[in-house]
Amino acid sequence: MFKQSIKSGLGFLTLLAVSATTVEAQKTKPIPSTEKAPRLVVGIVVDQMRWDYLEKFAPLFKANGGFSRMMNQGFSNDNCQIGYTPSVTACGHTGIYTGTVPAIHGITGNAWYDTQLKRNVYCSEDRTVDGVGAAGASDGKMSPKNMLTTSIADELRMATNFKSKVIGIAIKDRGAILPAGHSANGAYWFDAKSGNFITSTYYFKELPNWVKQFNDRQIPDSLMKLGWNKSLTDQQYLQYATADEKNYESKPFGSNQTKMPYSLSRTANEGFGKLSTTPWGNTLTVELAKAAVFAEDMGKDAVTDMLAVSFSSPDYIGHSFGPNSWEVVDNYIKLDEELGRMFDFLDATVGKGKYTAFLSADHAVAHVPGFMKENKLPGGLLDDKAALTEMNAAIKAKFGIDKLVVSLFNYQVHYNRDLLDSLNADTKAINQFMVHYLMKKDYILNAFPTNEILTSPMPQYLREKLANGYLYNRSGDIQMVLKSGYIDGGATGTTHGLWYSYDAHIPLLWYGFGIKQGRSNNRVYMHDIAATLASLLKIQEPSGNIGHPIQEVLKQ
Repeated sequence: MFKQSIKSGLGFLTLLAVSATTVEAQKTKPIPSTEKAPRLVVGIVVDQMRWDYLEKFAPLFKANGGFSRMMNQGFSNDNCQIGYTPSVTACGHTGIYTGTVPAIHGITGNAWYDTQLKRNVYCSEDRTVDGVGAAGASDGKMSPKNMLTTSIADELRMATNFKSKVIGIAIKDRGAILPAGHSANGAYWFDAKSGNFITSTYYFKELPNWVKQFNDRQIPDSLMKLGWNKSLTDQQYLQYATADEKNYESKPFGSNQTKMPYSLSRTANEGFGKLSTTPWGNTLTVELAKAAVFAEDMGKDAVTDMLAVSFSSPDYIGHSFGPNSWEVVDNYIKLDEELGRMFDFLDATVGKGKYTAFLSADHAVAHVPGFMKENKLPGGLLDDKAALTEMNAAIKAKFGIDKLVVSLFNYQVHYNRDLLDSLNADTKAINQFMVHYLMKKDYILNAFPTNEILTSPMPQYLREKLANGYLYNRSGDIQMVLKSGYIDGGATGTTHGLWYSYDAHIPLLWYGFGIKQGRSNNRVYMHDIAATLASLLKIQEPSGNIGHPIQEVLKQ
């Protein structure tokens, strides 16, 4: 069923690309036997992917699909962990490409309260630039300036005297911008209002012609008309998931659409936001990635280029429906096929065995609390907005200080430190009160002042993760450690962000030039990826790197 919908919906999109690819493939010269580096590195980050999906859904993957190809012909690090908290999108994308942790690269969350700027800051915001590519695109005021270290992409650019081309692509701005680094040749993300891929003046004053031409094809409109149809029979879905319709699942396509298949019809002024919460978001991402490789002549000579591709749609789908849903199963079936098509394209344009690809995730995800309760498993909810209000009320009642807590970003209590200083308040007494207050809450496993991370009693493994996520001016004053299975959210859907294995155990697959065939259960970390690439490419590791090359992956 899925292949039929692809053929009917994308035939008009791929005909020109296929013919052009054939011509270009004939021009591609083979890499000489003395070549010591891949022509292209393709970094693939699946936004919100648990490691166990690889095993759970393996029977559903096609032999020529992306996951099967990487697992059977490449190398799988089956025990890859995130070495910090919070396990969220911006930190994960940055950690993979910088080889380090938030305490060093500075991206301490998707957003944080900045004590120097005295306001909330979004991870990739840049008020000095403007959006490019969509009229009134406020979402375009973005750049990597908040990232404090270089990335492996930056190091590649410097190592080749900036002859390497580096491009980042994703639905989410942070998924495109942060991996591509400071010196990228371009980063492009999706503007849901217009249905266009956009960028910012950090990169260009206007979109390159090839991106304009891609946008002119109006692919999002065509994809939404196809709707979201099933890949399997109902009985097949039930082998991998719960019933299709659950009251703890969200309804991103409208309250009247409670189960698959979904209509994605839209009103004239609605925009294209629904597309991101479907597998078609992955299709759109692959199509732009292919267009970038073709238009920018990536991987056409011995100077290594880098393409950073992030698939954002699995995160939107996972948040809405949870790991045990039909929608997540269907997404990974279709993502496998999209990855297979992308590798086929790279084989034809760059050359089979002439590029290196890795696939990982920025974070995994917790089960939906409703699912946990249904199955008598531990878990629950934290309403962070209500909790912030209650904390401020408690502090005011005890100390007479109004609105001291300004945010609960990243599972930390952030004080208005200027207010504390102006009142000459007893911070130690307030901290003691807050810890005592929090430890009475059902959702709290542990709480302590962040300046006591290194001395508070806890397992060393957890201590290191918390310390690795802490940066004074971008972190809070009290650390909250939620109990296993608890999330900050509402009655439907799920999220991620904690240190537990369900959030922090991610896939890591390697494939192509310079990569051995095999798998290993040795523990490695997200921040080892950049060091491994540096070893493969024989270039300097990123400036803040703390990772180590995973030698068992590399042929040399």
